[in-house]
Amino acid sequence: MKLKTKLMLMLSFSAMFACKSKEESLPIIGTWQLVSAETIEKDTSFSTFNSKVKMIKIINPTHFAFMSHDISAQKDSTSTAPFIAGGGEYTLVDSVYTENLEYFVDKNWENNKFTFTVKIQNDTLIQKGVEKVEKLGVDRVIIEKYIRIKE
Repeated sequence: MKLKTKLMLMLSFSAMFACKSKEESLPIIGTWQLVSAETIEKDTSFSTFNSKVKMIKIINPTHFAFMSHDISAQKDSTSTAPFIAGGGEYTLVDSVYTENLEYFVDKNWENNKFTFTVKIQNDTLIQKGVEKVEKLGVDRVIIEKYIRIKE
């Protein structure tokens, strides 16, 4: 076999394995739907999940975005169901997932970093971490569970 052909085959295999490795190292990439949420403030724990609200989180290799809206509201022109959205860049190192919230409907939350420990089991993503925004007096632990939305 010619040297050039061998090199092309090696590069092709390397590219295939590199893509597979990146996909395996970032199983967090995908679209996720919130199925439970818990908040812990001081010594009190309570559910913040509302079955009348649908929330999804979309994670690609460099950014995350989340959207939430009330699915129980009437669907007419006078409906004022709240819609919440935000997003930005993130990092993932082992199980440490850090969101840099660059965009949010409430500007007071923007430009804050939120660090979570994440665990993925099958099609379930569990993230636990501290939400802290000093200027708003927010300092709490949140635990969110998402399921992967199938394509």
